[in-house]
Amino acid sequence: MKILVTGFDPFGGEKINPAIEAVKKLPDEIDGNQIIKLEVPTIFYQSAKVVKEAITKYQPDMVINVGQAGGRAAITPERIAINFQAGSTPDNSGKGPKEGKIEADGADGYFTQLPIKKMVTAMRRIGIPAEVSSSAGTYVCNHLFYEVQYMRAREFPNLKAGFIHIPFLPSQAKNGRRPSMNLSDMVEGLTASIKVAVAGWRLTVPPSSAIFVFRIKVGRKICKQLMILSFKSLSMRMGPRWPT
Repeated sequence: MKILVTGFDPFGGEKINPAIEAVKKLPDEIDGNQIIKLEVPTIFYQSAKVVKEAITKYQPDMVINVGQAGGRAAITPERIAINFQAGSTPDNSGKGPKEGKIEADGADGYFTQLPIKKMVTAMRRIGIPAEVSSSAGTYVCNHLFYEVQYMRAREFPNLKAGFIHIPFLPSQAKNGRRPSMNLSDMVEGLTASIKVAVAGWRLTVPPSSAIFVFRIKVGRKICKQLMILSFKSLSMRMGPRWPT
């Protein structure tokens, strides 16, 4: 299985973005699954273009976008992407977003395909602060989250995708005046989340060979039961047919 994990480049005057720093530190394989790491620009529409090119090139089974959420104290898997963008801070192209719908013909919102509650539980079990979030904002993070879901709905129906926000790094915390998290904890939390997401994917999408074997076994069992019932029914209608 291939998982594409993306992280944004620094923006808003920051010299570092914990999203891409954490993504770069992920192992190349998690539970035998290939992790493809990708840095994306913090630019409306351009970020989605870069991700789409990577999806086309690598054909991943899952896409997880990671972004920075300054002010949050926990890792927060996002529940829903909304078809709306706004913001006063220019993106890395120097332009602010045009307020309004992201895609004119898109749904008002798309839910994640990731098992976000189980991911939060897994992170908490290893001591990483984590919460489910129901708002990815209206900036580039929500924009990319929505665009990947929009692509999935139209072009990549077998893809599973979602978004995870992570806090500031301690170096961004303004001497402790803002919540932050160590990079190692971010990496550990993301790794635990990916393990849960992969396990959930395997349960919901069994290999075609497994489906085939399952159908054969069930088919044989049903046929056997039908033969027994038919024989009993026939015997009851005809009565004893053996010499006495």
